[in-house]
Amino acid sequence: MELFDAIILGVIQGLTEFLPVSSSGHLVFFQRLLGVDEAAVLTFSVAVHVATLFAVIFVYWKKILEMLKRPFSKLPMQIVVATIPAVILTLLFGDFIESTYVNPVVLGPGFIFTGLALIFSEKVGNGKKGLNELKTSDSLLIGAAQGIALFPAVSRSGMTITTSLALGLERGFAADFSFLMSIPPILGAVLLDGVDVVKGNTASIESIGALNLLAGMIAAGITGFFAIKLMLAAVKKMKLKYFSYYVITLGTIIIVAQLFFKDSLSWLK
Repeated sequence: MELFDAIILGVIQGLTEFLPVSSSGHLVFFQRLLGVDEAAVLTFSVAVHVATLFAVIFVYWKKILEMLKRPFSKLPMQIVVATIPAVILTLLFGDFIESTYVNPVVLGPGFIFTGLALIFSEKVGNGKKGLNELKTSDSLLIGAAQGIALFPAVSRSGMTITTSLALGLERGFAADFSFLMSIPPILGAVLLDGVDVVKGNTASIESIGALNLLAGMIAAGITGFFAIKLMLAAVKKMKLKYFSYYVITLGTIIIVAQLFFKDSLSWLK
């Protein structure tokens, strides 16, 4: 992995981790486009996930501190509830979900599905429910939506915010809950993939380059911070449709390329 590749992939991860355009889909897409080895990407992914985790913590440090002081209050407990469906789906279908990441055929439909969900969110997002009105059933449904986003090109923030708005949550609270919900899965990804790195099942840090990893982390952390801020504004101002135009267009281009130009675009096979 070259320094340029690391910075580009770091920026992509930081932006797409929190914008409703799917970080997994973009990472697979650009990894193939740049010709970066899959083993190197897994090791790199652990590093940039640490950076994006710090971005969330930096934005929400006050709320996180409150939750640490009162771990059994409503907000942290509802986040735990919302995490359960994704954990169950991972345990039951983890191998199948992982197999889809080496099949770029799923990218186009995944991006389009995300775009349609974002369009839907703009039609239903006028609720007023806050934390006091949030039900356990709401959190489970939002968590199930997060589980669907385990598949590549399906946006986690797009699915959780769309579901939150459909359930009547106030737009600002829906965005906050979605980002706070992202902490357990990001941390889980770091721990699970980190085990593979420690066991030597992926590319070593030496083979990628410590400088490249550091550059990617810095790029991911900085862009992740601004992506959260941008997303919060977009949700409150009902601007998610603009992201839908992008992912639907990208998904359509990928499908057309795979159907008609796959022989000349080997990285999309």
